[in-house]
Amino acid sequence: MAAALTACSGGSGGGGADGKAEMKKKADMAISVNLTGDQAKPGEPVTVTLAAGKLAQVKVSDGKGGELPGKIADDGRTWTSERNAAPGTDYKVEAQNTDSQSASAQFKTAAADKVNKVAIVPGKGSTVGVAQPVSLVFDNPVKNKAEVEKHLKVTTSNNTEGSWGWFKDYTGNDRVDWRPKDYWKSGTEVKVEMNLNGVDSGQGGGYFVRDYVTDFKIGKDRRLQVDLDAHRMSVVEDGRTVKTIPVSAGTPGGQKASWSGKMVLMSKEGTIRMDSQTVGLGDSYDKMVDYSMRVTWSGMYIHAAPWNAGNFGRANASSGCVGMSDSDAKALFEMAQVGDAVEVTGNGSKGKADIGNGFGEWNLSWEEWKAKSAVTGAAPQNG
Repeated sequence: MAAALTACSGGSGGGGADGKAEMKKKADMAISVNLTGDQAKPGEPVTVTLAAGKLAQVKVSDGKGGELPGKIADDGRTWTSERNAAPGTDYKVEAQNTDSQSASAQFKTAAADKVNKVAIVPGKGSTVGVAQPVSLVFDNPVKNKAEVEKHLKVTTSNNTEGSWGWFKDYTGNDRVDWRPKDYWKSGTEVKVEMNLNGVDSGQGGGYFVRDYVTDFKIGKDRRLQVDLDAHRMSVVEDGRTVKTIPVSAGTPGGQKASWSGKMVLMSKEGTIRMDSQTVGLGDSYDKMVDYSMRVTWSGMYIHAAPWNAGNFGRANASSGCVGMSDSDAKALFEMAQVGDAVEVTGNGSKGKADIGNGFGEWNLSWEEWKAKSAVTGAAPQNG
């Protein structure tokens, strides 16, 4: 698409034989835009090219008050947006050259055949524990993982080192988490910008049609350390043990064993119904359980278990959860926060939960985790 407007300037001088002033007309300013018409393909940057001369400024607006940021090339001939053109959007291009001439153009992108969306943890304005990663779960498949990851930005108040990593969520959906190298430092403020509007997920995934943002703060450094051999949980705050709780964890030697390794307190659900048939354990139990706090999607909780009181501090005899007395569970429920580290050690577990079964990334070394990035790691960028 080419557009042009004319600007003239007058000059005085004796160029002619009779000394009369001459008017010298400048050439029209002409621009071309890589996207044209009313069905332009979204999901790529906008490029504005000047036929002659140098660009001074370019503005690409969407009619809703939004603009695509961009930069003029060193030679002054082209301007390229830093963001992609979004689906179903009317754009106006306004350009000016170094001679103060102007030109404009318009185009509209085609609507998205399919729209991808994302669920975000932690929620905006929340305060979470030191083990809580940023976690994004997508509605549709993400084949263009590297392209999506390039549009995600984490900013922290203390320059925390971290990395994105891709894997499958417990639901089977594509998921990308941002994990610090080590647990967060208490008091860290975090902002996550997901500039995804106009980004193509790839085959079967569709376009994103909006940006997302969340911010949260890291609360007290609290770690719930379960020793399966000693049948006890230590509540450690800022490096100091503030409470020791007799517990009974999962029965060793089968599916009723507890998971071990480093996990994260996912949610505080309170009084809930627990039905063994929903987690593949037949008709072992079906009861209302108080002070329930989720550790994995597959059903491992920390909760009150008064029916198992004879085993607290003595034996692991539950169906996989970490149980304790009503009073201890109530006190723990009141002090704990979502995102607290849950560290289970000792014999008799059924191993470490899958990375997507809750927040299992802390069981990977830093190098293993970084390798899951589609941009900087060893993971494939597509697929």
